Amino acid sequence: MPESEQESAPSGIDTSKPSVARVYDYMLGGKDNYEVDRQVAAAALKIAPDAPQAAMANREFLRRTVRYLAGEAGLRQFLDIGSGLPTQGNVHEVAQSVRPGAHVVYVDHDPIVLAHGRALLAVDETTTFVDADAREAEKVMDDPRTRALIDFSEPVGLLLFGILHHLRDEDDPKGVAARYIGRLAPGSHVVISHFHNPGPALPEVSEQAATAERLFNEHLGTGRWRTREEILAYFEGLELLEPGLVPLPEWRPETGDHQAAPGITYHTFVGGVARKP
Repeated sequence: MPESEQESAPSGIDTSKPSVARVYDYMLGGKDNYEVDRQVAAAALKIAPDAPQAAMANREFLRRTVRYLAGEAGLRQFLDIGSGLPTQGNVHEVAQSVRPGAHVVYVDHDPIVLAHGRALLAVDETTTFVDADAREAEKVMDDPRTRALIDFSEPVGLLLFGILHHLRDEDDPKGVAARYIGRLAPGSHVVISHFHNPGPALPEVSEQAATAERLFNEHLGTGRWRTREEILAYFEGLELLEPGLVPLPEWRPETGDHQAAPGITYHTFVGGVARKP
């Protein structure tokens, strides 16, 4: 693309390389993405034409689970790891619609997320944004901005939406999750959504998941479609709430949900909620 036709971007944003957050933004119909991201998205859509439905299902899962945590579970503070680009129905908006004054700490380290997140997510004294890598649990939890809003002696909602599948096996995602969970008080809840490979039970879907994994690792750097057993291991020592680890649209669906049709991605994006006893 000639320099005169290149898309403008905030300072420090590299538009020559695709970004997971920006590809996800494109799938949700957002505008904070660039041609390189749309090219990757186009390749993904050839493999899984219903990928935008999967992205929407993840946002609906976020809304339902955060409403549950702020409402029935009575939580007043939330830690959102790998928050991604702001979009309709952000965590603080959902939580505060149920429990006014709820505190939310957003964490991410993608430059474009930082640029938009600080402006749109850290809106008042109840929210803040911490620029850190998800793997740096201690840094995140000990950051003064985090400690100003979250009292770890009280229950916390730990939100891990679509982040652990971007950690390689050698990053020890189970260990990363455990370091966060280990610092949480009893009564805290953990929400996880994760790419899933169903294996021999659904061979066609399993093959698609393997193809999608190759695409991610070629173009976006990281992406692991893990087995049900691997994902359940993140909840070790916790009480997994009903209906358990399920495709995202099946976690306590509500009237008005988009209700993603059971296409090929339906079984490759799963989630669950657990309580720390």
